[in-house]
Amino acid sequence: MPSRREFIQTVPAIGAAFAVSSQFLDEPAMAQTTTPADGHFHPKGKAPSEHTLRILREAKAKLPFGDRRDFEEFDKGFIAPMKPLKIMADAGHAAWDLERYQFFNEQDDFDSIHPSLTRQSQLNMNYGLYKVTDDIYQVRGLDLAQMTFVRGRTGWILFDVLVSRETARAAWKLFQEHVGEGLPATAIIYSHSHVDHWGGVRGVVDEADVRSGDIEIIAPRDFMEHTISENVYAGNAMNRRLFYQYGILLPASPYGHAGQGLGMNVSAGEPGLIPPTRIIEDDIEYLTVDGVSMVFQNTPNTEAPSEMNTYLPEMNALWMAENISANLHNIYTLRGAPVRDSLRWSKYINEALYLFGLEAEVMFTAHHWPRWGNKRVQEIMRGQRDLYANMTNQTLHYANQGVTINEIHNVYEMPKGLQEQWHARGYHGSPEHNSRGVIQRFLGFWDCNPTTLIPLPERESAAVFVEMMGGARRILAKARDLHDRGEYLMATEILNKLVHAEPANGDAKDLLADCFEQIGYQQENPGLRNSFLGGAYELRSGIPGGQAAKTTGPDIIRAMSTELFLNFLGIRMDSRQAEGMEFTINLITPDNGEKFVVELSNATLTNIQGYLADDPDLTLTINRKDLEQTMMGAKTLEAQIADGTCEVEGDVSVLERLAAMMVDFDPRFEVLPGTKMRTMEVAEADPYEAQPGAPVAE
Repeated sequence: MPSRREFIQTVPAIGAAFAVSSQFLDEPAMAQTTTPADGHFHPKGKAPSEHTLRILREAKAKLPFGDRRDFEEFDKGFIAPMKPLKIMADAGHAAWDLERYQFFNEQDDFDSIHPSLTRQSQLNMNYGLYKVTDDIYQVRGLDLAQMTFVRGRTGWILFDVLVSRETARAAWKLFQEHVGEGLPATAIIYSHSHVDHWGGVRGVVDEADVRSGDIEIIAPRDFMEHTISENVYAGNAMNRRLFYQYGILLPASPYGHAGQGLGMNVSAGEPGLIPPTRIIEDDIEYLTVDGVSMVFQNTPNTEAPSEMNTYLPEMNALWMAENISANLHNIYTLRGAPVRDSLRWSKYINEALYLFGLEAEVMFTAHHWPRWGNKRVQEIMRGQRDLYANMTNQTLHYANQGVTINEIHNVYEMPKGLQEQWHARGYHGSPEHNSRGVIQRFLGFWDCNPTTLIPLPERESAAVFVEMMGGARRILAKARDLHDRGEYLMATEILNKLVHAEPANGDAKDLLADCFEQIGYQQENPGLRNSFLGGAYELRSGIPGGQAAKTTGPDIIRAMSTELFLNFLGIRMDSRQAEGMEFTINLITPDNGEKFVVELSNATLTNIQGYLADDPDLTLTINRKDLEQTMMGAKTLEAQIADGTCEVEGDVSVLERLAAMMVDFDPRFEVLPGTKMRTMEVAEADPYEAQPGAPVAE
């Protein structure tokens, strides 16, 4: 009998693997999360300096605030508000809370928020039901994304269904109260593989109706593979990075979290997943859905690895999914993900323009507000096309002249014509981190300087730098001078060395936090703002303790392939403990006909599907549906062996040895020196303040 550290020890493993949270994504839906405690955060932050105020004044003076078309489009078609500003989760906490952001409705200017970001967040405060055109409606503002309803012959076709069951259910109820006429949902279209577009499905349909064929769920090619796999292998690291990109520890305030660009935040309810019943396989595919003619355009490896646009020719209406939004999107996302192909992205927008955009009279998307009139549709489509093409072309133009990944963000600048278009501003991606992402995609991380090819650990090299600079006292004096002159980035260069060399130096950490804070206030991009303010928080307060989030529900586990799960076990295993150890396991799941050889050799765990070893040390035979119970943590493998659900043949002690080498990842690992997780009582709090979450959005 194996020990209770059974073969598949998954609750923390899978939770870490699917780290997602809110956003972003980034990075949803956790009631139990890491949260800041009272007294450990400066509620109002430190005041913006005269240098920060000057930068924000200059930004306001040079940006085209006279262009009010977005506000006109934002208001157009309004039918009814969503009256409760809070939507409660089934678990008892707030799944959605717009009360936290009401300061954006109370004033127009803030001395600690970039005026452009203020404008975007005010536009994202739409909260209710809107008419797009005859037979097309949207509920906006109830989640990071929005839900769209298209009238079919017998009911409603839903495009994207938010993150959480609770917010999707509230959106569907609001829609039915004013427009829906009691007609059912007849089809759901998942535009792409990020959780904010499918996680709320169980709030609007019953899976039994899907299985019976009454409701069709349509998704792009490779949807299920990418929905799960994108967030598994480095999921715990992504989760930790979400703390920064999405400001997980920051309270909503003018000095903290001030919106997320794509929307105000991500809901914290319960995500679910019902697999698609129809996959759009062809590059261009024609389909009639509940009497509505649709033309689907697959756009893989753009904003998501699996994504598609949809044209409704009888309505002259174009759905651009998340390939177009009212901002520059991420090419490189700060939470971590494969760098997106911005040139391909541009070309798919161009293809959509010439296939559909030359005649479309309205364009609607998964985030933000629609665009009406063919002239306006073409203007936005051409601008977004040029945005991603220019970033690729000009970044590589400079790279081919020797500009490196560590210099490009100071060299690349968007054309002035794009800078003056609000939809091209960096509210999700930024020109700074996206241009570096382009070089990473084409050339990798190395800047071609041999000095940086095999760098020393920063904590080791930092000590030499500190010594050569004359020690902590001289560094602090110079850093204070730089801080007082508003040269915050330069100050962080030397303070970062000192903090790495002396993690217990409170004066160094405090001054670095002060610099981070001012840099954060100055950012137009929410991810950059949140990252600097989040760094300041951790330097001052440490990483909060408390219970790590358990984020992966049954739907996600069921959708995870056995191979993917076994691959992740190889990542969890500490190879240092496996030196000199060898064994082979046959795994057979009769109900789905799968078989695997799992082999440990050379301190490496591998697996191969479709084969069985001739002379294994152990053979496990268990139905996949029963294995899922262990994967979800609902029933141990030991219990399944004991009751005969799992049949074993051979040396069961192999399971104990394997389990002993597994590491449970914690998403609260230290990023900045001297900020290790503190032991403290964590207050029951709004889960938005820290949600290391489910599958990563955006």
